Amino acid sequence: MLVTGFEPFGGEKVNPSELVARSLDGRLIAGRPISIAILPVETRSLHDRLELLRLEEEPEIIILLGQAGGRSALALERVAVNVLDFEIPDNVGVLRKNEPIARGGPDARLSNLPFEKIVAAWAEIGVPGYVSNSAGTYICNQALYELLSLTETATPPVLVGLVHLPFLPAQAIAAGPETHPSMSFELMKKGVEQIIETIVPWVENRGAESAAQPRERTSRMWIPRGVKEAER
Repeated sequence: MLVTGFEPFGGEKVNPSELVARSLDGRLIAGRPISIAILPVETRSLHDRLELLRLEEEPEIIILLGQAGGRSALALERVAVNVLDFEIPDNVGVLRKNEPIARGGPDARLSNLPFEKIVAAWAEIGVPGYVSNSAGTYICNQALYELLSLTETATPPVLVGLVHLPFLPAQAIAAGPETHPSMSFELMKKGVEQIIETIVPWVENRGAESAAQPRERTSRMWIPRGVKEAER
């Protein structure tokens, strides 16, 4: 299990995704040891950093955490789009406008987390959360797209997902609480822990079911409708 967060960006002094990720480092949740990584907000080095992490850690499950000021709840992202269109530069001053993440890659890639189960589990423990169909066009979206690409042929499959976190209360106060909702650190942390506690038994049950079924001689590839190759 690998959980990643990002360093602060956009003039912020903290990033809740970094704080939550660091709070999980070295812990054992649902019987799985947690490794963490804090990523710089740098578009040009992101692919290589993620590829190195995947090779070093060999995770079965990867949860990306990111900050999304203006969100009022945990946002479980379904879709990563093949677009880089920044409103602000990254932390080394790079501004990318209307560029593809991967030339010739699919227009979009879909996360393979069990969305309904996670949202239902959040509701049961009182954590506000929902499935979002727009991860934006900044670094978090790029990270999800890159990791889904890097793991698409992995055997066994690697689960990859992105959760956007709201501002912390202090960030919302500084930005204007009338337009910037917030969530406490403890509630965010509880929500991310619940993701892990929900995913692990789901993966184990799915693996047991697959092992019990007879193997077919021919392989089948399922391609989500609406996901196509971009002609660039």
